[in-house]
Amino acid sequence: MTGRAPFYRTWPMWLIIGATISFLYMPLVPALLLSVRGEGAEDFTFRWFYELWHIPLVLKALRATAMIALLVGLIAPILGLLAALSIRELRLPRLILLIMLLPLFIPGVSMGLACAFLFRLLDVPPSLLTITIVQVLWALPFATLIILTIMSTVDPVYLEAAYLSGASRWRAFCDIELPLIAPGVFGAISFSVIISVNETVRTSVVQGAWNTIPTYIWSTYKQIGLSPALYALMALVILLTVALAGFYLLLNRPKRPAKVPAITQASEM
Repeated sequence: MTGRAPFYRTWPMWLIIGATISFLYMPLVPALLLSVRGEGAEDFTFRWFYELWHIPLVLKALRATAMIALLVGLIAPILGLLAALSIRELRLPRLILLIMLLPLFIPGVSMGLACAFLFRLLDVPPSLLTITIVQVLWALPFATLIILTIMSTVDPVYLEAAYLSGASRWRAFCDIELPLIAPGVFGAISFSVIISVNETVRTSVVQGAWNTIPTYIWSTYKQIGLSPALYALMALVILLTVALAGFYLLLNRPKRPAKVPAITQASEM
């Protein structure tokens, strides 16, 4: 006797999934198609991608974006790891977590303007440093949550065994816990890079004469409108984001449980 198929195997469920995916990603399709459109409606070309490398402002924005993304991908996970350890080890963990997550609830324009005002009071001119600081503030809550989540999956028995063996907290962390949470740390790195590459509002307030790829796309659109080269640049950002997101999912994919050797199974019988 066969029962009814689970809801996730029925056509209404797949229809809902398809509609949700279409709602999320359909707005990206025109930019991707127009980035490879030639002179005619049916022509296919990579000409606009090639022309990007002959625009000095685009190359400068690419270098700035790459440099800032590397710095954010390095600084935010380190601070997030320290914050996660503080939440676990220190008193008032909820207060520490609230402080770390507070930038998520502050509007981007308000955060950017507040940082710009602080930089002006400190006589710090707009530069790659100011952009990096603002983006780290935005990426830090996400990095903290990712690392805190992966740390919650670590069985404390391993650390207790290390302490009983005479290991210090630092040695137990480096030898036992850090390898176990490494996928989460690398996930925080990739997620911080994604946030840095796509951040626009906060960056535009403190950038000064510097441009990142998102701020260049936005300012160019406001000044001269859309163009095939701009579509190509938008497509590059979309594809890079998808690649980084796939890398993040790959690092955090669930691991299959190890098979018990046949000898062990036989001995337990």
